[in-house]
Amino acid sequence: MKLYLANPIYDSVFKYLMEDERIARTLLSALLKKKVVKVEQRPHEYANVSRENISMFRIDFGATIREEDGREHLVLIELQKTWLETETLRFRQYLGAQYCKKENIVDDRSGGHALPMVAVYILGHRVGNITAPIIYVSHKTYDYDGNVLECEEPNPFVESLTHDSIIVQIPLLHGRVNNRLEKVLSVFDQTNATKANPQTIEVNEEFYAGDDDMEYILKRLLSAASNPDVRQDMNVEDEFFKAIEDRDTAILARDKRIEEQSIRIQAQSAQLDAQSAQLDAQSERLLAQNEQLSAQSAQLDAQSAQLSAQNMLIANAVNGMLEKGMAISDVAAMLGLSEEDVKGYTSSAHHDE
Repeated sequence: MKLYLANPIYDSVFKYLMEDERIARTLLSALLKKKVVKVEQRPHEYANVSRENISMFRIDFGATIREEDGREHLVLIELQKTWLETETLRFRQYLGAQYCKKENIVDDRSGGHALPMVAVYILGHRVGNITAPIIYVSHKTYDYDGNVLECEEPNPFVESLTHDSIIVQIPLLHGRVNNRLEKVLSVFDQTNATKANPQTIEVNEEFYAGDDDMEYILKRLLSAASNPDVRQDMNVEDEFFKAIEDRDTAILARDKRIEEQSIRIQAQSAQLDAQSAQLDAQSERLLAQNEQLSAQSAQLDAQSAQLSAQNMLIANAVNGMLEKGMAISDVAAMLGLSEEDVKGYTSSAHHDE
C-alpha cells in the first residue's frame, strides 16, 4: 500500500522525528554501526524557523553506546543538517563550540578528559566527486614511521583532541538499500517526493513490512504530515528556499548581463585600440609627408635664390655690354640669349634701379 508521508528533508519534519527517542536511537545506531541503548538531547540550538536562519539545522545528543563485550560508554553526537553548500564555516564554528563546552569534560584521575565526539553531517548536496552516499572519516594514531598504534582502549587525551565524522549525501541515496543504514535513510530519498507537493513523499509500506523500527518511523512521518504546526513550518521553509532560488536566479541573470557587457566592452575596446593604432599610423605618415614637403620647400627656396643670383649676374653682364655700345643682337649672340631676353634683362635692371 502506498503511504504519503511528511518529507523528512524539511528541518521541521526532521526535528519532529528526532525528538522521538526511539527514532533517534534507530538512526544513530545505524549511523554508528553500534547499539545505542540510550539517547539524551543535550542543550542545543534549533535553527529558527525564519527566513534568516533556516538554512541549517543542528541538534546535539548524548548517546550511550553498548560495545560487543557489553561495556557501555557515552559519546557526544553533533548532528548537523543543511540543504545549502555554503555552510562549512558554520560547521567548524559549531564544532569549535563543542570543544569549548565545560559540560563535555568528564572528571577523572587524570584531571578530566573530553567525551568522545562524532560529527554527523546530513547534506542536501554532493561533496565534490565522491560517489559514496555515506562517508566515514575516522582518525587513527601513528608513530613516526607511519605505523598504526594499536591500543586496547582509546587514549582519553588523544580522544579529547580529535573526533570522527559521518557525512550523508542525500542526493546519492536513490535506489541504494544495501545495508541497515541505507534502509533507515531511504525515507530521505528525494526521488520519492511527490511532484504535486514536495512536502510529501510516497513510499511503499510493504517494503518496510516486518521491520518494527522502520514501521514506527513511517507512523511518525504520517503523524507529521497531519500536524498543523509542522505543516506551517514546512510552508515557511518553502518560502525561504523560494527566496533563495529567486535570489540565485537574479544573481545568475545579473552575472550573465555583466559578462555580456564585459564582452561588448572588450570588443569595443579592441576596436578603439585598432582605430587608435590606425590613426597613429596615419599621423606618422602625415608627419613624414610634412617633413618631406618641408625639405622640398627648402630645396626650392635654395634653387630660387640660386636662380635669382644667376639672373642678377646675367642682368649685370647685359647692361654692362649695352653701356659699352654693343648692339642688342650682339649681346644676345654672345650670351646665347634671345633679343627678347636681353631686352627683359635690361628692363629688369632698370626696374631694380
